[in-house]
Amino acid sequence: MSIVEVKGLMKRYPSFELSGISFDVRESRITGFIGRNGAGKTTTIKAMLNLIHPDSGNVSFFGKPILMDEAEIKKRIGYSTGTVNWYPRKKIKDIVQVVKSFYDTWDDEAYRRYIGLFNLDESKMPIELSEGMKVKFNLLLALSHKCEVLILDEPTSGLDPFSRNELLDIFTELKSDGVAVFFSTHIISDIEKCADDVVYISKGRIVAASSKEAFTENYSEAGESLEETMLRMERGVAHA
Repeated sequence: MSIVEVKGLMKRYPSFELSGISFDVRESRITGFIGRNGAGKTTTIKAMLNLIHPDSGNVSFFGKPILMDEAEIKKRIGYSTGTVNWYPRKKIKDIVQVVKSFYDTWDDEAYRRYIGLFNLDESKMPIELSEGMKVKFNLLLALSHKCEVLILDEPTSGLDPFSRNELLDIFTELKSDGVAVFFSTHIISDIEKCADDVVYISKGRIVAASSKEAFTENYSEAGESLEETMLRMERGVAHA
């Protein structure tokens, strides 16, 4: 079942254009949104969440266009841009009190679990955190209100290899609980480790959107890893 449907998104800038972006995100699946830096991943995610206004196209969550019921839809979504860039001098525990007031589904038990798992100190301020710990704090907020869809923009950026694997394992656990996980990355090994589906964007256009197995079958040459396939495709070398 598709929880998120993206249909024909277009967004033009003087030096860049998203062109006809279409794909689905399905329930209880992990979808990896892969593309090199500057390919259009962040622009697509912002358009999906109505943080920027596309020139055309539409996005639906749970069968409803986001423009019809944005506030209610966003209560059911967890979103993280990767780093914390607000309230830099407020303590984590004080920021949490503000954020939780917006969600009637806030789960203190989940919050306590993730703050322990991520080894975060509630008495610290974001300005005192490393880049990797800022990522974990943003994820903590996204994961603590029983979201049905988790949308993450480069969530593993700045994390050490151990923390990255830990986070990917959390994605797998969330999937088993019925959560749809959609995360952008340029780190192909993250896709190989945990993704069920692949959406591949290059130069503002969707090149492929399918299951990981179908992507490999349709685009990989014999013996190629997913990383080797995508590097070859980025170089414009056709499938043999």
